[in-house]
Amino acid sequence: MNVLKLHLQTTIWTLLKAGSTQRQIERATGISRHTIRAYKKKFDSQNLDPARDQASAPIQTAPPWPPTPAAAPTEQQTSASICEPYRDYIEAQLRLKRNAMAIYQDLVDQFGFTGAYNAVKRFSAKLRYREPEQFDRLEFSPGEEMQVDYGEGAPTRVLGTTRYRKPRLFVATLRYSRRSFRRVVWKSSQETWARLHEQAWRYFGGSCRYVVLDNLKEGVLKPDIHEPELNPVYAAALKHYDVVGDPARVRDPNRKGTVENAIGHTQATALKGRRFETIEEQNDFLEHWEVTWAATRIHGSERRQVQAMFEEEKPHLQALPIVGMQYFTESQRTVYDDTCVRVDHSSYAARPAPIGSLVLVRIFEHRIEIRDLHSKSLLRTHPRAQRPGSVILPNEERVFNPSRETLYILNQAKDIGPQAHRLCEMLFGIEGRVGQRKLWGIVGLGRTYPLRLVNSACERALNDGLYSYKHVKALTERLVADALAAIDSSPETPPAQAELPLTQEHHLIRSPDEYADLFARCSAQP
Repeated sequence: MNVLKLHLQTTIWTLLKAGSTQRQIERATGISRHTIRAYKKKFDSQNLDPARDQASAPIQTAPPWPPTPAAAPTEQQTSASICEPYRDYIEAQLRLKRNAMAIYQDLVDQFGFTGAYNAVKRFSAKLRYREPEQFDRLEFSPGEEMQVDYGEGAPTRVLGTTRYRKPRLFVATLRYSRRSFRRVVWKSSQETWARLHEQAWRYFGGSCRYVVLDNLKEGVLKPDIHEPELNPVYAAALKHYDVVGDPARVRDPNRKGTVENAIGHTQATALKGRRFETIEEQNDFLEHWEVTWAATRIHGSERRQVQAMFEEEKPHLQALPIVGMQYFTESQRTVYDDTCVRVDHSSYAARPAPIGSLVLVRIFEHRIEIRDLHSKSLLRTHPRAQRPGSVILPNEERVFNPSRETLYILNQAKDIGPQAHRLCEMLFGIEGRVGQRKLWGIVGLGRTYPLRLVNSACERALNDGLYSYKHVKALTERLVADALAAIDSSPETPPAQAELPLTQEHHLIRSPDEYADLFARCSAQP
């Protein structure tokens, strides 16, 4: 008998002789009650005393307790179960995500199973055993890849309040050296996402060949494994720095495991249990922690210092352009019948785009780009107007033939008066269809002010030689003010309406006797 088995028997025998129950022995030693019960039956049936065997045995040092964990169950051990004849059925039910109790109940009802529930439970647990998932470790060249993602930063005080909130933590990690760039921001947007990439490349001193990102809306509009649709601002920023975007497969975070680990490392080590008063304070701390601790650490899998690997990678990064990215907002606009599009109350020429079509307008800080909606090819470029209401349209591109809209406006001007009609015709002859906005303004004055005064204002504008909507509106308001002032200063006031005397007799008034008869008949009815 080996020492371990003898020690086990002696322990159980001693506790049983002391009057301990099987459950108490299990709690005290960790030995299963099934094992204790089996040894107790053996002691009772054969009248054994392990103490006598132990006294005759040579003195040895007992092995450590508890014993080493058993290895994974083998096929031979599994086949000894009473559930082995039902293996195929149990495996099918496990594939349906059913639990052991449901399988046990079906075995009893359908197959007359006579075993215990614990047998089914143990057998199901053995069948559920799977080998751990294997991953291939990818190797990358210096300057080849950068991985980016968002996480949560440490609680930071919201400006002007006493409330703390967690900002968004942006982390960009170079795949070769594991050197990281970390920034926290309150809000994210298309431009913020692109600017953080630009700041990361400026921080590293160069850009990588391609960047791996998640399928968040700031970067990817439509996830697709073959042709993902990137955000236009983000795509323009990548093109400006000669970087290729590589969105990871949906629900596949292992593709960017390096930045996932970097985010976890930052949250668990640098930011755990900390609070900051401002965003700037947290960013300064993250940069200090990166330089002092994260960059000087020895990486676990590479067994090398991160900063030393970054010094090797830095010469392989792509050179940065001299001029930074020029950010823009993008929207769809309609080409009106004057061949222009409207941006911030100003008109910009859109030819060769046809009238009535949709075009893509990119609004930069100092210029406007008009592009084809489908091919994204550039159609026109204009300097951005500084004053609302400006018209950037060459004279040779103005359209002077009247459209149906023009005829409709002129008919409404004719209803106001002949001078208004004449002024609108003259404005259209000078500016063409692009001047229809002024015509709409003059016609609209007739809905607010008396038509006679609007017509008089148009006559004065013709005499002054100032053909503009603003001048006509100012003249109309002046005429209305003069008319009201004249009414207030007039000495003649209309006489007050005389009060009419009260009368009791009129051909429209019934006599009181008729009302008395009506009330009497109504009260007499039951």
